Amino acid sequence: MRLGLALGYWGRGPSPGHVALAQEAERLGYDSVWTAESWGSDVFTPLAWIAAHTSRIRLGTAVAQMAARPPTTTAMHALTLDHLSGGRMMLGLGLSGPQVVEGWYGRPFPSSPLTATREYVDVVRQVLRREAPVELAGRFHSHPYRGPDATGLGKPLKPITHPLRPGLPILLGAEGPKNVAQTARIADGWLPLYWSPTRPEVYGPAVRELPEDFLVAPLAQARVCDDVAEGLLPVKAMLGFYIGGMGHAARNFHADLMARMGYEEEAHRIQELFLSGRREEAVLAVPDAFADEISLVGPRERIAERLESWRKGPVTDLLVLAPDPHTLRVLAELNSR
Repeated sequence: MRLGLALGYWGRGPSPGHVALAQEAERLGYDSVWTAESWGSDVFTPLAWIAAHTSRIRLGTAVAQMAARPPTTTAMHALTLDHLSGGRMMLGLGLSGPQVVEGWYGRPFPSSPLTATREYVDVVRQVLRREAPVELAGRFHSHPYRGPDATGLGKPLKPITHPLRPGLPILLGAEGPKNVAQTARIADGWLPLYWSPTRPEVYGPAVRELPEDFLVAPLAQARVCDDVAEGLLPVKAMLGFYIGGMGHAARNFHADLMARMGYEEEAHRIQELFLSGRREEAVLAVPDAFADEISLVGPRERIAERLESWRKGPVTDLLVLAPDPHTLRVLAELNSR
């Protein structure tokens, strides 16, 4: 199991320690570093900056939001960064949810998310392969555009720049069983948001029959500390925000996943508290047991024991959200045993 460093997205401003953390991860032998985006900092610019300050570590987006860019634009970002980094780029994509797609990007959430994702990946792959001009008469993505307001002057195009690697890896963030099954068919890897090594069945039967060389790269918060309950607080804060605030009360994919993992009543309670403005209570309502099973928190010996269960399953790359070099170093030492 390889280790990756997940840096997430910025808060109020740039995170001054991200480059240093990426450099330390590279020194420790981590295989990859990953950035993210929500509705603030974008996913590609910080990754380009990190690429310029590192030499070996692979570079991934976890995730680039599909609603943020047409698929051809995303492919342009990926092929450009792949050239500049010497072939280190991995493209992680995610559909996001109605709240972000419609509230931030100002476009309709697709009525068929599976079809929209499939078409998006198809276009990106066409650009990266550069075998012919990009053409797709899709339901959500049409190349050339042939909608009722089209001029009729559009023509299929190939990228001017020759991609460095036609097979640049594409990974998808997927939570529902149908989405996970499609991901296994059309992508090179999967980015689970909440992964419990003790119950992979919540993602559906596709997890048991993944293709050979398929990447499974879950994100997990990690912290080496003496007090487990205190160490879990940042995990609970993240869960409270995603389950309570990243979506509508009637449609929240993160809350749905938590419910499938056996915490349906708690997920509803977190949503209720968060959406009524009681955010601190929402965080405290996150069960310690749930936060604990999807993270690696506690003393070194405890993390060493728990790390074994992550290695036994289908996980190929553990993407670690760790705030400090000490935790990164401990995980590197434990994983090399």
